[in-house]
Amino acid sequence: MPTIQNNGATIYYEEYGSGFPILTFAPAGLLSKISVWDGAMAPLKPVAEWAANYRVIIMDQRNAGGRSHAPVTAQDGWHSYASDHLALLDHLKINSCHLFGQCIGGSFIFSLLKMQPQRVASAIIAQPIGRIGPLKPERPARFIEWAKNLTPPPSDAVQEAFYQNLYGAGFVYSADRAFVGSVKTPCLLLAGNDDAHPRPISDECSKLLPHAEYLLEWKAGEPLAVAQAKCKSFLAQNTPR
Repeated sequence: MPTIQNNGATIYYEEYGSGFPILTFAPAGLLSKISVWDGAMAPLKPVAEWAANYRVIIMDQRNAGGRSHAPVTAQDGWHSYASDHLALLDHLKINSCHLFGQCIGGSFIFSLLKMQPQRVASAIIAQPIGRIGPLKPERPARFIEWAKNLTPPPSDAVQEAFYQNLYGAGFVYSADRAFVGSVKTPCLLLAGNDDAHPRPISDECSKLLPHAEYLLEWKAGEPLAVAQAKCKSFLAQNTPR
């Protein structure tokens, strides 16, 4: 079973294909894990789409109900996930890669762009999460359920600190508007269109990102076929020669 150790975390990953690498982050919020790619939640399936021409890396995020595990502390936040991602790239001896992330994957991507932008050749960001308006004081039921299923469950104080560290800042959570507007990396943005992935967040990201292309419809039918073709051309255009 391919795993790495990173500061007390055990991170499980899989690789498919060969060529220039693409590190991918599944949707489903804190339940972002490999199996999500097989379901209807993920219209773009990275292994099927790109493994014929690229080295596609998929992974279970820490404590997502898959095979990656880590203790949860009051100090953890987006940087904890980014540390896992960078440790995996280091382990695989990858100095440069594309990134593809859906839902929470957008926030993972912005974290990596903050920490080591030189390692990211391009990024495809599908329906990024973010917040419009103030953070609700009560933790959502899905967060409470996620924490309850951990072994052992974090204390209430640790849960609250972790929740605030992840979601307290607003906008795309891991980055503010000023940072998004400073990103030099080429990005392809696929719009969100529901409560969990607010369309205004995608619209604003498309305006802030200096080098972004934007697709409004992409999840099914002809728009999905167009998005599949666009992703392939975008990756090819931004793959180092």
